[in-house]
Amino acid sequence: MIQKMDENVTNIEETADEKVNTDTTMNEKAVEAEHMEAEQADPEVEQQDEEAGDSAASYLPLAADQLDLAKQYKQMMLIYEAGIRQLTTKLQILNREFEQSNDRNPIENIKSRIKSAESIAKKMERKGLPMTLSCLTNNIFDIAGIRVICPFITDVYEVARMLLSQTDVELVQVKDYIREPKENGYRSLHLIVKINVFFSDGMRQVPVEVQMRTIAMNFWASTEHQLRYKKDKVITPEMHARLKKCADIMADADYQMQKLAEEIHF
Repeated sequence: MIQKMDENVTNIEETADEKVNTDTTMNEKAVEAEHMEAEQADPEVEQQDEEAGDSAASYLPLAADQLDLAKQYKQMMLIYEAGIRQLTTKLQILNREFEQSNDRNPIENIKSRIKSAESIAKKMERKGLPMTLSCLTNNIFDIAGIRVICPFITDVYEVARMLLSQTDVELVQVKDYIREPKENGYRSLHLIVKINVFFSDGMRQVPVEVQMRTIAMNFWASTEHQLRYKKDKVITPEMHARLKKCADIMADADYQMQKLAEEIHF
């Protein structure tokens, strides 16, 4: 089983050099969006942005003037919402197709969010970047985010493979926290992709961050977030250790469920 998972990981990483090919309302998901943003904020994601920015082309229209968030944010919302909608639709189609041929769904749930203007401004300031639209779109790659929840570990890699096999979806970066979990026990597959979106004035490539994880991984990440970000409480080292132990328990349950699925020939 582990060997099979490793092969799946290798297949995803090998697509990084090739061009290979979601529907939620942003305002209704404001609270959920803040939750997702907080979970995604970590130094490694920041480093990914910096590395990708070194070689990335301009994906969106350039703007020479200083970025006025009050005026420009609506324009960005439209562009990134379109990217999310396009990617969500692709995932939903893949889910239905898989269901028809395998009598089950590989995707349990899809959630999405767009960073708030305040969050974007803080990140730009933290990275020491000038507040221009072109600089933002070429250096910040998690403005649009999608989270895909799958029943089994192999589903995560299979859905990722199917998505990346489409010709209008290009993989920019992959970070596999399932194969190599974070120190605190966090597990998830993080992809940054570019999706082709057609507007009245032509086609644009919109960067979207996709987090893919199992139900068990998502349960731990969501509840851990609720505990860790309780503002009036301090998480002690002993509590950190207990949270890590819970992550390990959930990971073991995931692997046991995966083994059962293989025995049942899912």
